Amino acid sequence: MTRAAQKQHTRQRVIDAATHLFATQGLASTKTVDIAKHAGLSHGGVFVHFKSRDALLSEVVSSIGREITDRLHATLQDQAELPMVLRTHLNCLELHETAYAAFLRESRLLPKEVLSAWIGVQSAISNYLQAPARVAIERGLIHDMPMHLLFNTWIGLVHHYLMNRELFDPDGSVLLRHGDQLIAHFISLIAVDRKYSSRKANF
Repeated sequence: MTRAAQKQHTRQRVIDAATHLFATQGLASTKTVDIAKHAGLSHGGVFVHFKSRDALLSEVVSSIGREITDRLHATLQDQAELPMVLRTHLNCLELHETAYAAFLRESRLLPKEVLSAWIGVQSAISNYLQAPARVAIERGLIHDMPMHLLFNTWIGLVHHYLMNRELFDPDGSVLLRHGDQLIAHFISLIAVDRKYSSRKANF
């Protein structure tokens, strides 16, 4: 392994360790010394790759966001209908459900640069929903509404379940258990008639 490859490998170990600890211990309770220990490095080894804890936190958020949006891009076709986009979105969130929920719970405590990365993730996801939603509106399948309200209604529903994972599914994945129900309910809220709602519930 070259020195550059080894450095990148170690950097990724730090990111993976931080992601795991932020997810299991929470953001406020996780210290850089804990991350270093989990990654098998000295405390100073963390700062070789990240100038500060906030920089590491920002990279963790950005890394999760890139994985979600890359998966959305790779999975969805240009003509994907809205329910399929919603299903793909949930599938992507399931990959980092615990960490994502931790960021949700403590989002108000995030430093400015980390919060910007978090908002960027939500903006990217919103973009994937807009095209199929506009097509469905043009076809008279769902109610005409501003895109930001459509997205906020969907993400608010999903985030509520994620922030209360212990309530809805304390032993497993709340998205795996309730995902189909969330999609069916959301579609029923925005559908023009019940035919579209019931047909699209069986995606």
